Amino acid sequence: MTSPTADPAAFHVFERAGWEAIPGAYQDAFGTLTVQAVEPLLDGARVGRGTRLLDVATGPGYVAGAAARRGASVVGVDFSEGMLDEARRHHPLIDFRTGDAQALPFPDAAFDAVVMSFGLLHLARPDQALAEAHRVLRPGGRVGFTVWAKPDEAVAFGIVLRAVERHGRLDVPLPLGPPFFRFSDSEESRRVLRGLGFEAPEVTVVPQVWRLRSVDTLFEVMREGTVRTAGLLRAQTPAALEAIRADVRESVRAYQRDGSVELPMPAVLSSAAKP
Repeated sequence: MTSPTADPAAFHVFERAGWEAIPGAYQDAFGTLTVQAVEPLLDGARVGRGTRLLDVATGPGYVAGAAARRGASVVGVDFSEGMLDEARRHHPLIDFRTGDAQALPFPDAAFDAVVMSFGLLHLARPDQALAEAHRVLRPGGRVGFTVWAKPDEAVAFGIVLRAVERHGRLDVPLPLGPPFFRFSDSEESRRVLRGLGFEAPEVTVVPQVWRLRSVDTLFEVMREGTVRTAGLLRAQTPAALEAIRADVRESVRAYQRDGSVELPMPAVLSSAAKP
């Protein structure tokens, strides 16, 4: 499902180029946050010793590395060579390959589990990616994926989006893709998974806390360590951008704790089985 004016090809190019440019900045910004949902994601996909696991949109390889420590046989795939370079540097013994989540370069029924950590948000055709996960799973295998909770719960996104709405424009000329918070809706995730042939979908919320150095850090990491949100910020006028920065700084003050910042950033974890 995409909006009527979405351009999947343009959005794919936009996302891929963005991830090629920010592997280091992404790790600095989100590395301590997204890893908080790794173990629940692997549990949801029933990953253990001997599991043949495909980690889709592996990024720097956080999930792949954790699965390998469980004794799983892991392959990681990503469309960003920059991210794969980081993954190989941190996990030189894991098999990382270039590939598109929407057209996986693997045969049918090749894996016991397929997982995707916050990657579904960045795909032009997320339903196709889940259909591909179904194809490469053996019967009885499991899929699992995480996305951010809605912006009133994953407060960093809420803070930034409200600031843009107040001081800038949300309708900026960027390639349109699927709604960013579509799979934050548990019923939508269940509907899509069942529609693609999965059974017994489970959706849970994983509490996470994003600890940042200062009240200025959120704006900085959203501008430098993301793709869609960074594009939104870059498209603002200089005056609007400064107003947005000030608004974000002021909103973040409410989350200061003992000299640092603690932002609630829960993940929504969906998993299901292939019959």
